[in-house]
Amino acid sequence: MLSFNSLDALPNDIGDTAVTIGKFDAIHLGHRFLLNDLVESAEEHALSAVVLTFDRHPLNTLQPGSAPQSILGKHQKSFHIAEAGVDALVTLEFDEALSHLSPEDFVKSILVDKLHAKYVVVGQGFRFGANGEGTCELMAQLATEHGFKFKELPAYEIDGQVVSATLVREKLDAGDIGGAARLLGRPHVTTGKVEHGLKIGRTIGFPTANIARDCEGYLPLDGVYAGWMFVDGDRLPTAISIGINETFQAVPRLAEAFVLDRTDLDLYEKVVSLEYVSFIRKAAKFNGVDDLVEEINRDIAKIRVVLEL
Repeated sequence: MLSFNSLDALPNDIGDTAVTIGKFDAIHLGHRFLLNDLVESAEEHALSAVVLTFDRHPLNTLQPGSAPQSILGKHQKSFHIAEAGVDALVTLEFDEALSHLSPEDFVKSILVDKLHAKYVVVGQGFRFGANGEGTCELMAQLATEHGFKFKELPAYEIDGQVVSATLVREKLDAGDIGGAARLLGRPHVTTGKVEHGLKIGRTIGFPTANIARDCEGYLPLDGVYAGWMFVDGDRLPTAISIGINETFQAVPRLAEAFVLDRTDLDLYEKVVSLEYVSFIRKAAKFNGVDDLVEEINRDIAKIRVVLEL
């Protein structure tokens, strides 16, 4: 998949395209429904399948401080979009200029002039242009005017609920890892570089890998999870802890991982992925090391059962 960070970076010979537009946070099953339509339609009509997205949530520009935290990092987002069979990903900087672009100018200057769109597909209720004034009804009118086909897909539902990034976030905030995975169509994952920490776990027999705080992948409810660590091509059974380590010394919120039955791993500076399988318990502050060690051993026993070890 080709990737472009501006419209000016697009090649002049990009050709005719099929385009979908959105934030694409999470790449949940609703997004996959949309991407599947895009790719199938592009193949049917000999078009290039293009995803048009943004470098930040629009609210970061429109209402600073009010935007929800992203569920996926940019590399994760790109990976899942490429996995869907998309030909090109165009990521626009959502700045003041873009936010003030009228719906008509958005379609003419971006979809028609730059992307040569012949087919545009969006999700139900899609809005575009300054102040979200552009509706699907207006897009349909502009499609007729500019000579491209437009489709608004119905909302994707599971058990009567519309699948959305907001719903995925709610599941993760509640520690409902299975519920989030059902909406995503895959397990949720956090990916980041292992950095040096306080090394307290090492002193009590449970050396943990601290994942850098600029990691990608939304951190779920503070607590302990059963999961897998992916590193150097291996899949290792892992206890994942999300929280602030307040038993010893409160630190900024982070993900830590203890690989079961392994005290010999040197993971520093390596990029690892943590795949969440099941919630074990909420975070807690313990009276001392002995209480903490007892609880960790109970956690590990439960994790062995969950992971069928």
